[in-house]
Amino acid sequence: MVVEIKEFNSTEEIEETLDKQISHTKSTLGEYLRRLDEIRSLAEKSKRIRQVVMKLAGKKADSESLGEISVGSIKIVLEATPLDELTAIESVVRSHQELLLTLQKAREALKPLDQLGETEGMKLLVVENQGVPERILLKIS
Repeated sequence: MVVEIKEFNSTEEIEETLDKQISHTKSTLGEYLRRLDEIRSLAEKSKRIRQVVMKLAGKKADSESLGEISVGSIKIVLEATPLDELTAIESVVRSHQELLLTLQKAREALKPLDQLGETEGMKLLVVENQGVPERILLKIS
């Protein structure tokens, strides 16, 4: 978790920064959703082939990854299957969707600050947690 303090000269600057983050997050999310669609069909084909082969071999299909090991807090999947990749991408998509919602809510919450009008002589210190504003300090200089 990264917490930072960023200084802005106006609420418009904060809004522009949030708009850029929202746009970037939407773009990245779109890319992951495209990858998700591509890998989903591949994962389904792989799953069906595996089931047929296991059935022909008279063995029970194992849905768990056999080649996953932990190194410290990192899990390494050996010989990753399309299903492993699908699971990873789904997790990333959920994370980006949550970030997008959080950024949009933060952007909406800033609207009342527009009433400050001209903020000459005032700095806005924004405490951000992983790029999401959590607190704004109005500082008169």
